[in-house]
Amino acid sequence: MQHIKQHKKIQILVQWLQIAAGLLVFAFGVHLTIYANIGLAPWDCLGMGIAKHTPLNYGLSMTVMGVVILFIDLALKERIGFGTIIDALATGNFVQIFNDLNPFPENHKLWLGIIVMLTGFVFMAIGMWIYMCARQCCGPRDALLVGLGKRMPRIPIGIVEIIQWSLVLCVGWLLGGPVGIGTVISTLGAGAVMQLVYNIIRFEPRKLVHRDVIETARILWQ
Repeated sequence: MQHIKQHKKIQILVQWLQIAAGLLVFAFGVHLTIYANIGLAPWDCLGMGIAKHTPLNYGLSMTVMGVVILFIDLALKERIGFGTIIDALATGNFVQIFNDLNPFPENHKLWLGIIVMLTGFVFMAIGMWIYMCARQCCGPRDALLVGLGKRMPRIPIGIVEIIQWSLVLCVGWLLGGPVGIGTVISTLGAGAVMQLVYNIIRFEPRKLVHRDVIETARILWQ
């Protein structure tokens, strides 16, 4: 029995490393979409729109939005696990590291920006696959995607993301958030690339059964 408990604890630690690795890949993809320099993604557009009409700056707007999304996830009965916590603590810092280490000059070519952005979407989809497979729950936005996807089971998850990002973009645009060619490409392209990648690797995030914080902590403390 003690051997089984020890094995489960080691398995959880390995899964945490898997989550970190997946988020590192995901963050590199986000970095590429930023380096593309052809426009903000829908969530960033919404954050800028909120900042325009409130005393909050962009960073605080995104933080508040993340908290709100977390409550929506709970309302959709999505679990909150250590994957959610690691995502919140690590992803932004990983993106910043890649931004700081990038040796290339700022991109000003549209065609190169489109290629780089689409490549970024591939890395983001693969990163999500790696860290979701650890089954310790998703970050707030990914949990929202999965939660909505479960309520639209016949619609491919990539199309669900396009619908979600389109709604976010509309709200952001109505609030005065900046919209560019990259924003449109993000709205349509991220979901399409995700669906293509997941079809190739035969991955369906809605089928995963996650372990929440309480369940994981109980195993660790045994």
